[in-house]
Amino acid sequence: MKKVLLALVLLLSFSFASNTKVPAYLVGEYKDVPTVKKNLQQNGFNVIATYKVPGGGTVVLFSDDTLLNEAKKKGRGFIAVLRAYVDDKDRQLRITNPVHFGKAFMQKEYDGNVFTKEQEKIKAAFTGLHGSKDALKSKDLAHYHFMFGMPYYEDMITVGKGNTQELLNKVKHYNGGSAYLFGIKLTDNSYLVGFNLDKNVASFPQKIGMQNALVLSYLVLIEDGKALILHPKYYLALSYPTLSLGQFMKIASTPGQIEDNIKKAFK
Repeated sequence: MKKVLLALVLLLSFSFASNTKVPAYLVGEYKDVPTVKKNLQQNGFNVIATYKVPGGGTVVLFSDDTLLNEAKKKGRGFIAVLRAYVDDKDRQLRITNPVHFGKAFMQKEYDGNVFTKEQEKIKAAFTGLHGSKDALKSKDLAHYHFMFGMPYYEDMITVGKGNTQELLNKVKHYNGGSAYLFGIKLTDNSYLVGFNLDKNVASFPQKIGMQNALVLSYLVLIEDGKALILHPKYYLALSYPTLSLGQFMKIASTPGQIEDNIKKAFK
């Protein structure tokens, strides 16, 4: 009888944990860009770059050794960078939740201890943070897709082919170098690149919500002779968890525009 009760308790605990919603972002009081950078650096993070969002605000992209180690695993390079959005209009700070994006990007290789500690580091850097209303069920994150027929994490798009150095050179020099925000070496044959989309393409948050404009800039993973991006229909839906089908239709052309924009850099 005791074994049956114990099994029931464990089953209920698992069910509760898997149905728990994980916020996509950690939200807190407004801080200016220099203060955000300072707080991150004082708590063990490295500031990689800053990105001025069309329509207002600044995204601070950051990382640390733990994230870089996770990103070295094949197909997991997108987890190397987290983001903080300094929202000048609504006077708030929004930061990507490493647990949310860790579960989504790492899938079976997700280590809860690793990403919970990353979350704790962020909370130590910015006291008073709380979870956003944008959230998804924990059990859905590893195999998330917006709806039937829509792409998953693994449905990445190949935007270029060639050896590592060739691909890096192409994106670095595309459009006079203006599209290249940063490059992080993950291994000898893999790099993560921050790509500045054309302003007309990058303006889509103004249609569906500037609060989550920290989806920008877009990331390109150069690995095994390919330049890869997360499918925009996957990435935008993951980053806007409360997006309705009607809102998604407002940016129906955006995923294709993002793909075309980045492919031009690797021709």
